[in-house]
Amino acid sequence: AWTVHTEHLIDDTPHVRIEQADIELPDGTQFTQHVFRIRRCAMIAVLDETLTSILMLRRHRFITGQWVWEIPGGYADDAESGAEAAAREALEETGWTPRNVRYLLTYQPMIGNADAPQDLYIATGADLAGEPAADETESVRWIPIDEATGMIANGQIAGAATIIAIQHAPLQRAAPEPPPH
Repeated sequence: AWTVHTEHLIDDTPHVRIEQADIELPDGTQFTQHVFRIRRCAMIAVLDETLTSILMLRRHRFITGQWVWEIPGGYADDAESGAEAAAREALEETGWTPRNVRYLLTYQPMIGNADAPQDLYIATGADLAGEPAADETESVRWIPIDEATGMIANGQIAGAATIIAIQHAPLQRAAPEPPPH
């Protein structure tokens, strides 16, 4: 097992805590690792009633300098469940209120240096409730799953939650009930 000798706080914000840890491996190798502890996020794959299209938004991600298509999602507030956070984010970012929201899975996108739990929810159907918040998206579109798969290959979709959602969407037709959360 690894031994953590010391941990030093570098920064602590409402969304991320950054630490530096001095680590020793069983063979005696020592190194310093930066550790990111990121607040839980809730993402949602909103599928149409036929389970053939997915609701997505286009936005610019300045960190990677890319325009990408994504599923809605964001940080869960302390007072809300993951399902509530996912539905709220969908409404804010797309203007659509998802129906039949269900937990799908939790994953860690950067497990080598971050504790960043991402809860993925899935919904079947949505109701148009208004316009997305002005600062959330450049455009919103229902994209056929087959088209979205090609968008992953050409780099228009790069986020882990969106890729997992698109790859999981065809499974919904075969087995629509995910495991309970």
